[in-house]
Amino acid sequence: MLAMDTNSAEFFRLKDFLDENAARINSPAFIANDPVQFPRRFSNIRDIEITAFLSATIAWGNRTMICRNCEKLLSIMDNRPADFVDDGAFEDLPDDFNIHRTFFARNLKHFLRGIKAVYSRYPSIDAFAKAHNVADNEAPAWMLVHLLSRVMAEANTAPKCDSRCLPGNLDNTALKRINMALRWLVRRDGIVDIGIWNSISPAQLYIPLDVHVGDTARALNMTSRNANDKRTVFEITNLLRAMRPDDPVLYDYALFGIGMGEKALKSTL
Repeated sequence: MLAMDTNSAEFFRLKDFLDENAARINSPAFIANDPVQFPRRFSNIRDIEITAFLSATIAWGNRTMICRNCEKLLSIMDNRPADFVDDGAFEDLPDDFNIHRTFFARNLKHFLRGIKAVYSRYPSIDAFAKAHNVADNEAPAWMLVHLLSRVMAEANTAPKCDSRCLPGNLDNTALKRINMALRWLVRRDGIVDIGIWNSISPAQLYIPLDVHVGDTARALNMTSRNANDKRTVFEITNLLRAMRPDDPVLYDYALFGIGMGEKALKSTL
């Protein structure tokens, strides 16, 4: 069920408001202070994928700190992520070396062993997703994480994937960080997002639901749910699909930007 009547005046006022703000915020100026800047530095698909997933994985907390630690992570990889993975150079890192908050080298190793295992069989994670028909699932992002978690667990001879790398509770998790990485990799408008993947279409993306997006969506009556969980992601994204079926997560720019305080809701809507 959608959060509001799509034939109502409220719906069309909301769409106009989100269109205006998405157009304003989805601009080259957005890149410099966002972790999307890091995968954008590369042209090789493996370099882009590794950097996108790792940058998104550590994207929690203060944005300045996130970007500083993404820079540190690329430095650790000598700014050659694909070679770093292919050579297995990550195995030389001390387990207790801190990368970002509670994400350490031992977590990075777990992640990259899995990525290396994927690349041993497929030219890209995009090709891996296509080979496993991820797009046929109602929720491609969650299916992709299920598959990658299994590969990571096997590559680490572990009973399950490290939750610092990928969330484990796929029935409830909002999957914010992976949905953000997929926005970068899948959307193709050529402004901020990179748009190099073909296994999933922009129409199949889900909103990266962080605290800013959730608070903004509630203030705009886009959801009545208090939890930032999978059900809320589906509810908000379904409403956004009613506005723009081919590219619903364009509105991530509006919801995130407003939530960060770029515009006061009460004075503009």
